[in-house]
Amino acid sequence: MYTHFFNLKQSPFSIAPDPRYLFMSERHREALAHLLYGIGSGGGFVLLTGEIGAGKTTVCRCFMEQIPANCKLGYIFNPKLSVEELLLSICDEFGIELPPQGAGAVSVKGYVDAINAYLLASHAQAKNNVLIIDEAQNLSAEVLEQLRLLTNLETSERKLLQIILIGQPELRAILAQPELEQLAQRVIARYHLGSLSETETGTYIEHRLAVAGATAIAPFPRKLMGLVHGLTKGVPRRINLLCDRAMLGAYVENQPQVTRTILKRAASEVFAGQEAVAAGAGARTGRARWPLVAAGVLGGVVISAARSARSAPSL
Repeated sequence: MYTHFFNLKQSPFSIAPDPRYLFMSERHREALAHLLYGIGSGGGFVLLTGEIGAGKTTVCRCFMEQIPANCKLGYIFNPKLSVEELLLSICDEFGIELPPQGAGAVSVKGYVDAINAYLLASHAQAKNNVLIIDEAQNLSAEVLEQLRLLTNLETSERKLLQIILIGQPELRAILAQPELEQLAQRVIARYHLGSLSETETGTYIEHRLAVAGATAIAPFPRKLMGLVHGLTKGVPRRINLLCDRAMLGAYVENQPQVTRTILKRAASEVFAGQEAVAAGAGARTGRARWPLVAAGVLGGVVISAARSARSAPSL
């Protein structure tokens, strides 16, 4: 809606994972280096954690583009599975053929035997297999133990299946439980992805605006970067949500740049007022007004179009 107003080619702050907007901060590069090191060292588990919206998926996508040609990837993004469902998902990801089921379902032993046979055959062909499990904080202790058992197959040099666990901060606490100590000892690389600094927040916003085609006056003055960082805690997804709403507010108020008042008001919209209240007065002013005004603008366009249609001569 506001892209034409700011002379942009597209919306710069969509939360969709568009690779054109890829921004790798120093922390993201460090996280990527840990993933690549973990795979290169031939160990069992690699752990990447971070807050919601911190950019874990961004790092994972970069990693997937840089793995060696002899590595085959499996990716599981919905780990709320039983042991049997997890093993079946692994077989599906790597294209592992299962024995004929006969009259009954495949047993856990049947899955594990098929996976082990596949891993041995891959090793004989000098190929490695990497399994990525996203949202791994949702894995049960039973499933985590089964994953550990899968990494038992090894040569004198490396594990035949390497597993990357990606999840929210609570995943670290889960792996610290006494019953999972054996798995925790097999984590050879771990990294917690923190938020962006104030300087990185400003660079991140400028980067996304530049990709979207910004050439004239910057919609976000540099003097507001401290406030943006404070309101979003430096989390990229929160930055996107806040900046998108703030630019809508500037558009509705016909302002060429986002102001401090507009930014606080935007925060009260997207963050339920918590950060805006902490930031000071003015946060509650005009609450829920921008969406209504924007809807009115669109409504006016529709009404005008309808009137034009009625007044046009029939052919």
